[in-house]
Amino acid sequence: MSPTRQQVLMYHSVDDFDEDPYLIAVRPARFAAQMAWLRGRGLRGVSMRELLRAQREGTAQRLVGLTFDDGYADFATHALPVLLRHGFTATVFAVTGRLGGDNAWDPLGPRKPLMTAEQLRQVADEGMEVASHTQTHLSLAGAPTGDLYHEVKTSRTDLEAILGHEVIGLAYPYGHADREAVEAVRAAGYTYACGIKPGEADQLCLPRTHVSDDDRRLRLTVKRALHYWKWGRR
Repeated sequence: MSPTRQQVLMYHSVDDFDEDPYLIAVRPARFAAQMAWLRGRGLRGVSMRELLRAQREGTAQRLVGLTFDDGYADFATHALPVLLRHGFTATVFAVTGRLGGDNAWDPLGPRKPLMTAEQLRQVADEGMEVASHTQTHLSLAGAPTGDLYHEVKTSRTDLEAILGHEVIGLAYPYGHADREAVEAVRAAGYTYACGIKPGEADQLCLPRTHVSDDDRRLRLTVKRALHYWKWGRR
């Protein structure tokens, strides 16, 4: 089964907000409704690690990947309790050079706190997968070669030191990936990487479906159908 066959949902922040210029936030009540929608359709949200293992075993038919880019602290406070209530898992992609800091890469704000190393260990202990979102949230496509390899290798090494186990996944910041970025990810030892649309490397550039605060049942149904129309036949 192609890795693009299963839908993977892309979240960022789960929190209330007054302004959201980058459309990265989903309100906690909306997120809870979205997870209930999945469960009501007989689907189970899982981490990328669990999804890819199930694909290899041929048991992934009713699974949906859940991913959270940037490692916002609100994952631990707002998203995690909902996931645990439903028996779901998820993957958090952390920016290792900014742990305990904020999303300084978003110039328009608002500033949002990121998880600390201790919080990453705590969510991992609850069964969540923690993976890399590079060291500084640098756009990897077109980055200088030295910066590129440093971003992907150092972030993996740092996370493994924090968690005490192997880290196998990465998400490309902004979804940007080119051939050199993919090769750097491969050379750094990652098993999979997530972007926005599928790339030539397939498992090192997996597509995801962005989820927003506007996504209610109908929009989620349409997005699921569009995923299979675009990529499910690959």
